[in-house]
Amino acid sequence: MSKPVGIALVGMGWWGKKMLTVLEAAPSDIAVLRAVEPDLDSVRDICASRGIPVSADLADALNDPAVEAVVLATPHALHEAQIEAAVAAGKHVFCEKPLALTKAGAEKAVRLCREAGLVLGMGHERRWEPPIAEMLAKVDAGVLGRIHQIEANFSHDKFLTLDRGNWRLKADQAPAGGMTATGIHLLDLSVRLLGEAESVLCICEQLSSDLPQGDTVAAYVKFRGGGTSYVSASLANPFISRFAVFGAKGWIDIRDKAHVEAPDGWIVTSAMVGGAITTIEVGKAEPVKDNLVAFARAVRGGETYQITGEQLVNNIALLEAVFKSALSGKIETVN
Repeated sequence: MSKPVGIALVGMGWWGKKMLTVLEAAPSDIAVLRAVEPDLDSVRDICASRGIPVSADLADALNDPAVEAVVLATPHALHEAQIEAAVAAGKHVFCEKPLALTKAGAEKAVRLCREAGLVLGMGHERRWEPPIAEMLAKVDAGVLGRIHQIEANFSHDKFLTLDRGNWRLKADQAPAGGMTATGIHLLDLSVRLLGEAESVLCICEQLSSDLPQGDTVAAYVKFRGGGTSYVSASLANPFISRFAVFGAKGWIDIRDKAHVEAPDGWIVTSAMVGGAITTIEVGKAEPVKDNLVAFARAVRGGETYQITGEQLVNNIALLEAVFKSALSGKIETVN
């Protein structure tokens, strides 16, 4: 790294503020040069305290030659147009999940960045959690054998206090309950491990809240190369995050001790053929920061960003089928 990558944080709500905070621990990799937030009054003080200029217009950041990349923590339906504008301005892009709400939108974003020679990063920080990273490495090395099944749940009740007009609860931004908030991370890991999805059955219900898009969602995914994944998420029960993968030679179950907003380590239970079931604890880490640092290092050419364009497209293709199945209540083919 010859110098930190100069970025503009676009969207300074809950998650934008989280990223601003964690990046203070990565000064040699990333420098936050600007912020963009339509509600200026909500961020004026936090930006002033850090000497970061803030404006309401994305164009201000795109026209700044010192800004090399934009980090989008904005409403989901805005991502496609914002990525297109950033690429046209020659800026690398890190986008919070989901990349897009349709496969066509994801394909366009990936294509634009690839053709322009720009890095496209994605807010799937689960891949940078130490036990998840170790699990992925073991699967890649064949340690767990043929992967048969995945079971995963990522739930929290943080949205119960949101105003019901908040964009995170709107049908055009976040259909299918918690799928775009939490379940999308589990879909990403499932695609990473099992490849392209073939079909999905999704059930989304409103069971114990007035959340307009439902509070409880479950998706059962069949993959083209064999294997299945059961992904579930609730927006109306206390926090839990569990990811379990089962293979012919062994299995691993990973549970977060706290939400990634304030990570507190993990509990990992596993077993191999012929061995005992073991449980270990893994200490704290900051995967949100580590993902952003990996993006910055890819921008500088120091390493290859680990989430591929193909994986990004496959994930959104699956997400689009999840939305369709949640409405139809039927098994839907993944395009």
